[in-house]
Amino acid sequence: MAEIKDPENTILMELTGGTVVIELLPDVAPGHAERMKELARSGQYDNVAFHRVIDGFMAQTGDVANGNMENDFNLRMAGTGGSGLPDLKAEFSKLPHDRGTLGAARSQMPDSANSQFFINFKDNHFLNGQYTVYGRVTSGMEHVDAIVKGEPPANPDRMISVKVAADVDA
Repeated sequence: MAEIKDPENTILMELTGGTVVIELLPDVAPGHAERMKELARSGQYDNVAFHRVIDGFMAQTGDVANGNMENDFNLRMAGTGGSGLPDLKAEFSKLPHDRGTLGAARSQMPDSANSQFFINFKDNHFLNGQYTVYGRVTSGMEHVDAIVKGEPPANPDRMISVKVAADVDA
C-alpha cells in the first residue's frame, strides 16, 4: 500500500481483490471531497455496486440510493439515484482526467453531481473541463482494472467498504 501523507483526505476502498487507496483533492474540489468523506463515514458507500463499467474507459459506482447490494438491489435502477443530500456545484479545474483519477458522475446538468463517481481506466482527456476531478488512485489500481465490465455487469463487483484513512486504526 502507498504511503498515506494526509489520512484525513485519503479514502481506503476495499474491493474483492484488495484495497484501493484514493487521495482526495480538497484544494481543487472541496465540496466533492467533503461529500465523499461524509458518505464514507456514514457507511453509505459500503456494498454499493459498480453499475457501469466500460472496458478501456471507466468504472462508475456510488449510487447509494439504488446500488446497495444488501437492500433490494435493483441493478436496472442503479445510476439513477443520489444520496438524498443536495446536489453539488461543479468544481471544474485544469486537472486532466488521467488514468486513476476520480471524476464526479452527473446528469447533463453540470451542477447535478451527488454521490456517484467514476475511476478512469485510461487517460480520458475528452472529459476535461466537463466533469469534476476530485481524487486520484495512489495504490491498488490493479484492483480497479479487475472490476467486472458491463452496463450493467451481470454479476457486478462492489465496494465492500469505504473508509477515511484517519478513522481506521493502524
